[in-house]
Amino acid sequence: MPDMAAITVKKNDGTTDQIWTNVQASGGDRSPATWRNTSVGTAPAFHPEMNITSRPNADKTVRRIAGTIDWKQSAVGTDGITRKVNVALGKFDFVLPQGMPSVDLNEFAAQSTNLLASVLIKDSLKAGYAPQ
Repeated sequence: MPDMAAITVKKNDGTTDQIWTNVQASGGDRSPATWRNTSVGTAPAFHPEMNITSRPNADKTVRRIAGTIDWKQSAVGTDGITRKVNVALGKFDFVLPQGMPSVDLNEFAAQSTNLLASVLIKDSLKAGYAPQ
């Protein structure tokens, strides 16, 4: 299993690095690993956050990796208090058959995550529409 670490990604400008800080490592199955982008938002309650959990199915023939990524929008009210006003949310759920050869699982992992990082999928998320 991989060791918990910070994750560096590019901002929308394509050049600026953003660090998603490792907040909490998973304690094992069903215990989330958590990262936050502490450079966004004025307090921890407003930082974007990613959580990932893993677990086997009942007969241990499949492992499931699931997670969420949220991006909070905050605003200062007329009373001077900052509040969350919107949250963009992404969810993912990968099913990994334990009887599948590593070469196939490795290719699935590489290509599926590269698809999510593709310009077309990014543009679809930005526009709010599937490609037409």
